[in-house]
Order: sequence, then structure tokens, then C-alpha cells
Amino acid sequence: MRSTAGSTAPTGTRPELEGRVRRFSTAERMVHRATGLLMLLCLVSAACLYLGPLAQLVGRRHLMVTVHEWSGISLPLPFVLGLLSPSFRADLRRLNRFAVYDRQWLRAVRKRRTSPEARPAGKFNAGQKLYAGWIAGAVLVMMFTGLLMWFMGLLPFISRTSAIFVHDLLAWAITFVLVGHMRKASADTEARLGMRTGYVSRSWAQRYHSRWLREEHAGDGGGDAPNRRMT
Repeated sequence: MRSTAGSTAPTGTRPELEGRVRRFSTAERMVHRATGLLMLLCLVSAACLYLGPLAQLVGRRHLMVTVHEWSGISLPLPFVLGLLSPSFRADLRRLNRFAVYDRQWLRAVRKRRTSPEARPAGKFNAGQKLYAGWIAGAVLVMMFTGLLMWFMGLLPFISRTSAIFVHDLLAWAITFVLVGHMRKASADTEARLGMRTGYVSRSWAQRYHSRWLREEHAGDGGGDAPNRRMT
């Protein structure tokens, strides 16, 4: 059934916006938002426990501990639910692979070359791939050390002091990395629009993710022409 005479889109489907391309599905955007919210709860509750003046101002230490523990243990949940989405799984494959042009992108960053021609990218550039891999690993370590602090008898041969040290050190590292992530996002209106609506302008995609646009045009939804997996 067609929506109107001469229309090529079935009723109930969202037509492709003129001059724009679909970057993220609804499921991917929901995973990003839910993960961001849980991470924010973790950081805010941690600050209320760790920073003396803020702890005195907020009070309710037991509540902050509960919020911190359960938001932390829930962090992988959006990811796990996202695995039900084919588009989410496809983007995970993209993030998990480095291509030849990703190494070219990193060399351009090292030499401070900023032109899009010097920094070729698929759907995700090399910096985004490294960030995704690092934050995923950091969250797993934070969960592991957090559980050791929560259940002190879980692994008796690892002291609680060691777990606290690693947990606190990594928490500061995550904070700085997330601030950098948000600064980069705030400087790119089109990237934020893509995460908010799912669509980006074709000109932006051509300028910063030209290889992805070529793959989309060729009908290849599989990835960024991978030549090796990230480890």
C-alpha cells in the first residue's frame, strides 16, 4: 500500500530526508543515550562520595552509594540490549576493525594535518574506534574493581586497597576522556544532530566520512573494508 498516488514509500515508513543520509538507527541512539545517562549517574554519585565539600553539601551518603553501585552494575545493560539490533551489531563490527586508511588518519593527527583529505575515514574514524575500545575496556575494569569493593570476599588474594586504588585512578582517567569526548561533540553540530535525529547532511558525510558514504552507495553495510581486528 502506498501513502499517496505516485509515492514510492510504503505507508508508515519515514522517507529519506532530502540531502541527508541515515547515520544511526533508533536502537543505536537509545543505547548511546542510556549509556550516557548511566555514566553520568556514576560520575555524579562518585563525586558526591569522593569530594569532601560536595559530600557535605549533598549528604545522603547511603543513597549516593546505592545509586553509584547500581548505575555502575547496569552500565553494560544498554549494550547487551543493543545486540538485538542488526544495525548496532554492524557498527560494532566497524568499530572493531582497523583499515589501512585508519593508520593514515592517525599519522595525520600526529603530524597535525587537519584537512579531510589527510584524514580519510569510514563510518567511524580511527580516533572514534580507539575511544570506543578504550572506554569499553575501562568500564569492564571499573565494574570488576567495583565488585571487589562491594563483595570483599570475592577474590581474597586481591586486597580491597588495591581495588580502590585502581578504581579511583581509572575514574579520573574516564572523567578526563569523557570531557574530551564532550568537547569534540560540542564542536561538531552535525555529529550531534546525527546522534539526536539519526540523520546527517550528505555534504558533511562526504567531507569527514567519505569512505562510509561510498560503501553506503555501493550497498555494502558490512564495515570499513577491514584488514585486521582491533585487539
